[in-house]
Amino acid sequence: MIEQTELVVTKWTYNPPTDTSVGEKKIISSLEFDIMKKRNSVKKGILCRFTAEFEIGNEQVLIYVGEDSYVMDFEDVVDKNELQTMIRNSYSKFNEAFEFRKLSTVLHSNYVKPFDESIIDYDVLVHFVSFV
Repeated sequence: MIEQTELVVTKWTYNPPTDTSVGEKKIISSLEFDIMKKRNSVKKGILCRFTAEFEIGNEQVLIYVGEDSYVMDFEDVVDKNELQTMIRNSYSKFNEAFEFRKLSTVLHSNYVKPFDESIIDYDVLVHFVSFV
């Protein structure tokens, strides 16, 4: 049985810009994705970590990191479709948390960059996950 944990926001560092007259079009954002193996004596799992950074000029406005885990029994096997669903669900939760938290920032009308799945080799990741 595969269980998804709650998204944990491990970092939310907001630094209001010093120049508030800068328009939203000057905001640059980036998105990173990492996946890691997890294991203990009775379960295995994966951790999906997304990191979003927002900058205005040379000034970093926000660093946001969210982690989402999947815990499974040792005998559970994850296929490509299931792994894609896991990563998409993790990104969705990451984005949802941002949408709520951004309201109290200058980023209230900005979005987290869309997740580009074309950079992921799911076949390699399935192999990686199967040896957790």
